[in-house]
Amino acid sequence: MNISQEFAPPFKLIAPFFIIGAIVYLSSILLLFNIDVTNLYSLNSDTLAWIHLFLLGFIMMIIFGAMAQLIPVVLEVGHFAVDLYYVIYPLLLIGAVLMAFGFLYYPLLLPFGGVIAFISFFIFLFETFLTIKKVKKLNFVMLTVLVANIFLLIGLIIGLVLALGYAGIINIDIYALLKSHVYFVLIGYVGITVMGMSLVLLPMFWLSHNFSWKYVKVALAILSIGITSMLISSLTHIKFFEYLAYNFTFIALCLYFYQIYIIYKTRARIESDIYFKSMIFSYFSFLIALFLSFLYVVYPSESLLLCISWFGIIGFLSFLIIGHLYKIIPFLVWYERFSPLVGKKKIPMLSDMIPKKSANFQLLLSSIGVFICAYGILNADYIVFKSGISFLFVGAIFLLKDILFMINYKEE
Repeated sequence: MNISQEFAPPFKLIAPFFIIGAIVYLSSILLLFNIDVTNLYSLNSDTLAWIHLFLLGFIMMIIFGAMAQLIPVVLEVGHFAVDLYYVIYPLLLIGAVLMAFGFLYYPLLLPFGGVIAFISFFIFLFETFLTIKKVKKLNFVMLTVLVANIFLLIGLIIGLVLALGYAGIINIDIYALLKSHVYFVLIGYVGITVMGMSLVLLPMFWLSHNFSWKYVKVALAILSIGITSMLISSLTHIKFFEYLAYNFTFIALCLYFYQIYIIYKTRARIESDIYFKSMIFSYFSFLIALFLSFLYVVYPSESLLLCISWFGIIGFLSFLIIGHLYKIIPFLVWYERFSPLVGKKKIPMLSDMIPKKSANFQLLLSSIGVFICAYGILNADYIVFKSGISFLFVGAIFLLKDILFMINYKEE
């Protein structure tokens, strides 16, 4: 995969996505103190409010910022209209906050928040599709970008319908459509984006070479069929397609993890830095979520379902994103601020731009918090859950501090 910075946008465009994402992450962890884990279930208003704020304000905010940088670099074409990104992050933040308030207090706010978030997503998709249109020939990574954004568009349309239904404006089967909404956005967009970008970022950061891509290619095809099956199930209420979606998703994830193992085995870089440690914890959390999913099939319970979601979203996605931030931000800042000075004066190394002690402290506290909270969720223990949130909250403070440090890094 050829990677060039020639078409990359200025860092001042991307930095607000990372800063806002870190602030929302900190705020979301703080809000967990108000959640009663003894009376928690997957579809209550507290859960829905928190998950939308977290996913839109943190997960999607960081992904959109990263895509602003990675899409033109991977596609090797300039953005169609890069200035549109200055509109995306304020709209996305406003939409996420309004939806959270809508779930918690005023259901009529949901359509307004949903529409504002939809406009933000639509601008992102509009700009992305027109940027992809400039590419003369798609390779596999480019194809994952295209497929992921198509699934995101469908997921957004379903989400808008759900917002109207939740507010009582239209009459729909919310639970049936919710499964498709989650699948298209989380599995379809976030999952396939992670798959595609892993093949760019992991080999680059680990210096892996000469590995086959066949497993992840098969995984993408199988996962796409599974996601489509879930939509068919939601529309027809035929359980066969729902189970087909679950099984195909599991097979695709196994193939993807085997692909990651191959990349890991062919790596040249052995350094155990904050990025490597975050990736290990992230993938380990996902394996725990898969194991708990098997238990859920045999012993279904609401607490087990919530624990699976906890490890999948907080343990896997959050640590995956946070780990990449410690690599992406220093690289972007170094490239823009210090690369023109190469050969002219002494400049910092990328490793110098990472606050190592603080980053490791963040990782330690956050990882401990994930497991303590999981125990609290499984046992509906209010005290234990709040104790875990305390660890996560302090870790989130260190994360925000580290991001601001890396973004504002100046040569001493």
